[in-house]
Formats: sequence, C-alpha cells, structure tokens
Amino acid sequence: MSKYNITFADIGATVSVPRGTRIVEVAEKVGASIPFGCKENDCGECLVEVLQGVDNLSTPSALEIELLKQKFAKPGCRLACQAMVQGDVTLKPA
Repeated sequence: MSKYNITFADIGATVSVPRGTRIVEVAEKVGASIPFGCKENDCGECLVEVLQGVDNLSTPSALEIELLKQKFAKPGCRLACQAMVQGDVTLKPA
C-alpha cells in the first residue's frame, strides 16, 4: 500500500500514512492544534488550510462543499474530518 506524508506546519511534524487516511485520524495522535468538535461533518471546527498538495486530497463531498460555503472558507481549505490523503500534503489550522 502506498504511503504519503502529512506535514502539520503548525507543530512542525510530518507523519507517513497509508493512502485513504483521514487527516483527523493523524492530527489528534500527533497533537496538532486542529479543534475537533463533531467528526461528523456537522460543525466545521476542523477547518484546515492546505498549504501544499490540495489536489492530493479526496474530492470533497456535497455536504463538505456546503459546509465550506457556510463557513466562508477560502479556496484551499478543507475539513480535516472529511479529507482523505491521496498524496503528500502540508496543512495548518485555518
């Protein structure tokens, strides 16, 4: 299985993960400062700004797109509870 790097710019940590891993699964383990209130795509607290590799994440679902609009998220932002790694990414809390 392919492995890719998630770099958490806010804490300077890089973690190698299998393809399809959700950012939320790793962020809590490494102590990234991304808040997680729901993990169910209802709240939007886990908004992250993807600094590099935005195209290396899964395609946003219709629900995620709607929530990003409601949160007035700028381009390149994703929900850590929904985005799955498909290549190397660097991100920080939005």
